[in-house]
Amino acid sequence: MQQLNFISVIYWNTLFLFLMIGIIPNLQGQSFGPIDSRFNTISQNSVSSLEASGSVIWMGPGLNAYIENSDDIYTPQNADSVFTGRGRVFSLAAEGNRVLAGIGYTSTRGGDSVQAAMGYYHSISNGNYWDFIRFPLDKHPPEECDGNSVGPPCDIEFQYGDETYIRTRITVPELSPPFEVEFFNNTFLSVNWASGLLRSLDNGLTWERMILPPSSTSGISPDNFYQWRSQTSSGQQVNRYDPRFDTNLLGFGLLIDDRQRLWVGTAGGINISENALTADRSEVEWKRHVFDPDNNEGLLANWIISIRQEPGTGRIWMTNWRTDSQNRDAFGIVYTDDEGETFHRFLEGIRVNDIGFYDNTIYAAADNGLYISDDTGQSWVRVDRISSPNSFIREDTRYLALASTEERLWVATGDGVASTSDGGETWRILRVDVPLRGGNIYQPNAPDVSTYAYPNPFLPKRHSVIRIKFELKNMNQTSVRIFDFGMNLIRTITVDPGAPGNYEAIWDGTDHSGRLVANGTYFYIIDKPGDKNNGKILLID
Repeated sequence: MQQLNFISVIYWNTLFLFLMIGIIPNLQGQSFGPIDSRFNTISQNSVSSLEASGSVIWMGPGLNAYIENSDDIYTPQNADSVFTGRGRVFSLAAEGNRVLAGIGYTSTRGGDSVQAAMGYYHSISNGNYWDFIRFPLDKHPPEECDGNSVGPPCDIEFQYGDETYIRTRITVPELSPPFEVEFFNNTFLSVNWASGLLRSLDNGLTWERMILPPSSTSGISPDNFYQWRSQTSSGQQVNRYDPRFDTNLLGFGLLIDDRQRLWVGTAGGINISENALTADRSEVEWKRHVFDPDNNEGLLANWIISIRQEPGTGRIWMTNWRTDSQNRDAFGIVYTDDEGETFHRFLEGIRVNDIGFYDNTIYAAADNGLYISDDTGQSWVRVDRISSPNSFIREDTRYLALASTEERLWVATGDGVASTSDGGETWRILRVDVPLRGGNIYQPNAPDVSTYAYPNPFLPKRHSVIRIKFELKNMNQTSVRIFDFGMNLIRTITVDPGAPGNYEAIWDGTDHSGRLVANGTYFYIIDKPGDKNNGKILLID
């Protein structure tokens, strides 16, 4: 406590000195460069999914790929639903020259935005050509069916073991985007919210809805009879396979491990099958593990988002998200090395989105940063800001996905993609490139400009910073001055270029004293040796 008080005294005395002599530490008045000016670029800075194959890293939502040995970025011009349409990549699987992408879009139902399924893109030529596979939906029931109808023809019959059951029809794509996809030989698998687990045994030509255990059981086998919970509009209880009333039928995570076992994460736990890749649907067996508040070696929570297998050890890692109505569960990650009989818990209280591995190190991409452990999870270091000499990832962004190529660990965030080969000591960063002249492949008709600022309009509470882009042809010191509407100077950012090229000056919306400026129009002037560029910023708080 004495040490903390001593440090506090030093801090406040130093700040007082700054105030007395008129000096305030520079807050987000930085510059980066030279930066890339690619015509072929990623589609957007918020990258939500990654999948690696050799030296190629695939990215969603734009179905882009970065080829490490050539430094090229691939853009899927022949996948029209993604390149020019409303589709976006929700999930990816890749091996060799084969790529499977789960495609969804944003639909509007009742005035609300809803995630919906579109289908799948499949390539066996490393993306040179794509086959589109339409998302499988059930046919609409006869007109006489309503919320109180039970059984055929309103519901669909299915066989499991020697018993015949019924399931509700899934007739619309809303609430069924493919959150994860996998393939093994000719078998495709997809997990979706309302549509649950889907399987195709013929490379996507035909699909079937797989049967998962009801939430009341610890697994299913074809030798027994089971009850799935459902009810009619009038409240009648029905034995019907129905994702509206059973959280274990709502799919999220998916993994085929190195023994060809299938792991399916749902909003109701983890389901494991030894024969789901090849057996007839009516003969597939499942074991199921769920959160138990009295078991300190069990899951942290029931909602399983991401499932990954650690190279070398074979351990199965998964992210746990909270769902317990009594708040007894916790966010975090776990691993099991005994098929779910026991779990080892880490990062309790942290909402982790994905887990990755590279060079005997474990990575966890979380809402509040990137966590790194080089001792099997016993200790973790949090990285809350990734930067390189040429760019940076915003501190307030979410870390969403992880994957490893032969040479690097890749991290997808809400503000770009970063990669490292040395455990996070140094980074490379990929972000959307819009050159000052010539535009990019997504905006080929963009006008030639000498400077621009983005995002513009600028909302500091939402965007954190605005980036002012410009070109320097020599290495002399340059300044970027920012003025209010009355042309009063409010901020100066100094740029010390290391080489000719394009640069970005970073402004966080504050003045020289660190105060957030008022809403309005602001002007900036870039004072370059022998030249000036200027632009305008609309700031909205």
